[in-house]
Amino acid sequence: MNNPDLADLILDPEHPLQAQLYRRLVEWICSGRLAPGCKLPSSRRLSASLDISRNTVTLVLEQLKAEGFVTSHVGQGIFVSSALPAYVQKPQYQAWHSQDSDGTAPLPGLSALGQKLQTATAFKTDSGVSLPFSPGIPDLNAFPLSIWSRLYRRHKDRFPLLGYGHSQGHPPLRQALAEYLRSCRGVLCDESQIIITNGAQEALSLCAQVLLGPGDTAIMENPGYRRARWVFQACGAKLALAELQSGYLDVDALTKSKLHGKVLYTTPTHQYPMGGVMPASERLKLLDWASKTQCWILEDDYDSEFSFKHKPVAALQGMAEHTPVIYMGSFSKSLQSGLRLGYIIVPKPFVQAFARAKEILSGHSPLLAQAVVADFIDEGHFVRHLRKMRINYREKWLHFCDLARDKLEPQAQLIASSAGMHVVLATPGRNDLELSKQLAEHRFGSTPLSFFYPDKSLNHGLVLGFANTNKQQREDCIDLLQSFLTHSFS
Repeated sequence: MNNPDLADLILDPEHPLQAQLYRRLVEWICSGRLAPGCKLPSSRRLSASLDISRNTVTLVLEQLKAEGFVTSHVGQGIFVSSALPAYVQKPQYQAWHSQDSDGTAPLPGLSALGQKLQTATAFKTDSGVSLPFSPGIPDLNAFPLSIWSRLYRRHKDRFPLLGYGHSQGHPPLRQALAEYLRSCRGVLCDESQIIITNGAQEALSLCAQVLLGPGDTAIMENPGYRRARWVFQACGAKLALAELQSGYLDVDALTKSKLHGKVLYTTPTHQYPMGGVMPASERLKLLDWASKTQCWILEDDYDSEFSFKHKPVAALQGMAEHTPVIYMGSFSKSLQSGLRLGYIIVPKPFVQAFARAKEILSGHSPLLAQAVVADFIDEGHFVRHLRKMRINYREKWLHFCDLARDKLEPQAQLIASSAGMHVVLATPGRNDLELSKQLAEHRFGSTPLSFFYPDKSLNHGLVLGFANTNKQQREDCIDLLQSFLTHSFS
């Protein structure tokens, strides 16, 4: 537990010092500022910092000890008692939504978006813990930690990495990433177009800040990534929904709808969450539509590395010259979910605007992590790890799909795309939020499918990430779901 230094404790020399010090310490103990068990500064240190007699401090501490507010341990010091004296009623912090009885003024209100966020259903039912089946979590046990640690030790004492870096990103990482994306994803870029971000969420936020103004329209897939929806609304944009066909964006329907947007957010290589893969012919049609309507495409290639049956289709961004596409990705799925490094690739004429926005909004991303990832890519570890994970995830995917078909149908329908790190179970007529909570009680993660529909759709199901699971966990989860699905939830 941290030991407070009480540096902001100020006494008025015009009034009795002993009484002031006693009252202030009692107030801080009762309010919880000085938590049970925390160690107080020594009488010598406290008298020096307050510029008062040590005898005054000693008398106050002895009084607090006699009354049960603090306890002393020989050779260790004085600590706040684990329980307040019985006659003391601990004040409660108040949620000031209206005028309090003591006349305290209410706090200022939130924005319209803030009010929505205040009452919104949580993004996850597992309180953010990386449980088995939580979507987006890679196989952490299969991560080459020994290699990573060696690279980390190589860089951890390098002085330049302890200071500020280039807000656009560590140059060696941008160069290594550009070479990888050109060869493996068909992206047309060089390192000058890459901006390293603090994860995919900052990449989205950066795009929204630079491209969208209040009242502009952002088009999203329906269902689609919920966090993108909130980012666009935070910029004051209006949302328009584009429907899917065969699990990916229906380009023909989009063209016929006459929708006009400033940006279109899409996940063409593995639609999130439904898992469809947009064919190359449809991608070319989408690029043509975007050019004609002057709409930016935000291409989120979040887990394109993991395809189990066919080679992934090339990125939209690289299918033609001068496309109105901003390509984004991250290392959260391919390496570690806690790494928090992402990137965007911006057309050259607009790199300056995005780079300056990054500098203003958040500054550089952590340099040490960037240096380690750069070496991880350069030395071939990244490609080898991806190759290994494709085999790993394919085996897990096949096993889970077989279990689901054998034990859950027809109560639940498996939507099993042949790529990525998650599957979708449709559970018509079942409350998917309740199902997700039931799984969380047994320490299994999931996300309700209904969360991905902004129009309060009645489509219910579960999004289940299989990457960070073992054989026993997959079997146990399916058995639990089989049991849950025999009961109705209202």
